Amino acid sequence: MKWFARKRIGSAPSGGSAAEPAENGEPPESPPPAGPSLVQTAEPILTATGVERHFPAGGQELQVLKGIDMQLYPGQLVMLKGRSGSGKTTLLNLIGGLDQPNKGEIVFRGRPFHELSDWERTEARRKEIGFIFQSYALLPLLSAWENVELSLRMSGTPHSQWKSRIAHCLELVGLGKRMHHRPFELSGGEQQRVAIAKAIAHRPSLLLADEPTAELDSQMGAQVMAVFREIIRTEEVTICMTTHDPTILEVADHVYEMVDGKFVTA
Repeated sequence: MKWFARKRIGSAPSGGSAAEPAENGEPPESPPPAGPSLVQTAEPILTATGVERHFPAGGQELQVLKGIDMQLYPGQLVMLKGRSGSGKTTLLNLIGGLDQPNKGEIVFRGRPFHELSDWERTEARRKEIGFIFQSYALLPLLSAWENVELSLRMSGTPHSQWKSRIAHCLELVGLGKRMHHRPFELSGGEQQRVAIAKAIAHRPSLLLADEPTAELDSQMGAQVMAVFREIIRTEEVTICMTTHDPTILEVADHVYEMVDGKFVTA
């Protein structure tokens, strides 16, 4: 049994009440204050060992990842920090089974992702992993409700569970009063929160987010991080995200800094 010390700043204390959205449907601008806490964890949900990834470039090979070792534990908010080109997104794709390493191992919930077939990794993503993309990846002709519903359709969730689950997810991200609006009727921050609701609808154990606050101002970015903290508390999910924004690092449980395809220590 391992104990992991969280560096939680501004997150709800374990067992506390959920943060209530404002009356206008917006989530809190920042997580409610709380002191550091300890999280008891049994085993990591994901382990990467000696992961390398290279791509052909001009007749040579461009080595993007150069021996990555990391672990993700249940209930963590983990950030991959680094400049553009440092390898953050490549690593996130490997963790999510969208790509495979040239060398090394990635074990997700006891299964060797690096050895699974494309179909097996697709099934794992469909049912156990959620993705949040920088561009939101919402279908423009569908309402917020219908975009979240699409995630449940794809995961094979029984139809009888759709209505309550969609309403819960949209309420959780503070969009209870905007759930029937289409993306073009929503602000950037609201679209990002629809994307979050869509990503968690099928109850994944791992949520991966690529620069989720990059297109948002500081206030909207703080709201998204508050939503992430509430999701971890209520949905019991692990979140791993990439960022180059130093203003949001303080809410992370752990930060991996990447430089030229490697983790560096302060």
